[in-house]
Parts: sequence; structure tokens; C-alpha cells
Amino acid sequence: MSVLPLVFTSGWASGVNAYAVVLLLGLFGLTGVSDDVPQTQQRPEVLIAAGVLFLCEAVADKIPYVDSVWDSVHTVVRPLAGAWVGALLAGHSGSVSDVTAGLIGGSTALASHTVKAGTRMAVNTSPEPFSNVVLSLAEDLGVGGVVSLAMFHPQAAALVAAVLLAGGLAVLVLLVSRIRRFLRRRAQRREERRLASRAP
Repeated sequence: MSVLPLVFTSGWASGVNAYAVVLLLGLFGLTGVSDDVPQTQQRPEVLIAAGVLFLCEAVADKIPYVDSVWDSVHTVVRPLAGAWVGALLAGHSGSVSDVTAGLIGGSTALASHTVKAGTRMAVNTSPEPFSNVVLSLAEDLGVGGVVSLAMFHPQAAALVAAVLLAGGLAVLVLLVSRIRRFLRRRAQRREERRLASRAP
């Protein structure tokens, strides 16, 4: 069976929370739940690093504006993680080429990361901090649920990931005005800090 549905699903999930994907896949492989996970992802040092970084993201993701800074840094990390996981899964299964799987995983991760980062910018225009926490928990649960589903029903999980990605892109279009407001506020704060640093 082709590993492409799992590659697509893990790519989508990596764009939302790459460390959770690496950790979950590694644990599923280590416990024997799935034979599709390569040994590289099951190594103790990989699991420990992914676990520590997942905890860091779990905290940063729930703090207004800190989450957007974290997303900016991970604009490179998440697509690379999606490509890495996809290539590893393909190399392990031998059903598709590493390059093809890497491109699918990386591009899907970039698309879902764009949705996540844009949504967070829009949410940060709201004065209350609770929406960040709710959205972060929903993302973490969504990633956990979809990746777990992919272990047993990869085609169904890929379909769910595709629907979530399409829906997220549609919502992102509707939130463009809020995202612009967030970017204007950020630019204004930078200008105020710059002027304050020049003041005698």
C-alpha cells in the first residue's frame, strides 16, 4: 500500500505542530502500534528532543503575540520537518520515492503552517487571551487525533487533513482584514520602540 496518505497527513500535522508529529509517530513505532514508522524516529534522543520542544511549543503557543513570534521562527522548521518525516516514511516503505514524499510533506506543512500563523495573527487582534489557549488546545488535539487515525486508517485521516486544510485556507481568506490589523499594530509598536530608543 502507498504511504502517500500518511505522508500527506503527517505533512499537514507538521505544519500545525511538528514536534507533536515526530513524538507521536516515534511513540507509535516504538510501542509496535505501527510498522510504518522508521527506526530513526523511534530513537530515544529524537523522542526526548521532540518531547522537550513540544512542551516549549505548548507554552509559547498559548501566549498572545509570543505565539506569532514562535510561528515566525517555525516558518522554516515546520515545512522542513514535514519534508523530513515524509522522506523517512517513504524510504521505510519503499512505495514512493523519498523526493516525492519529501515534496508532498513539506509543501503540505507549509500550507497548514500558513493557515496556523495567519489565524494566530487574526486572533491576536482580540484583547482577551483566552482565544489563544482554546485555539492552541484545539490544534494540539486535532493533530493528535488525525495522526492517531492515520495509524489505523491512513486514507480516512488524509481526507480529514485535506478538509481541515481547505477549510483553514478558506477561513484565512475571511480573516485577511484582521491579519492586516495585526501587522499594522506590530509595525506601530516597532516604530514606537525605535523612537523611544532615540529619545534622550
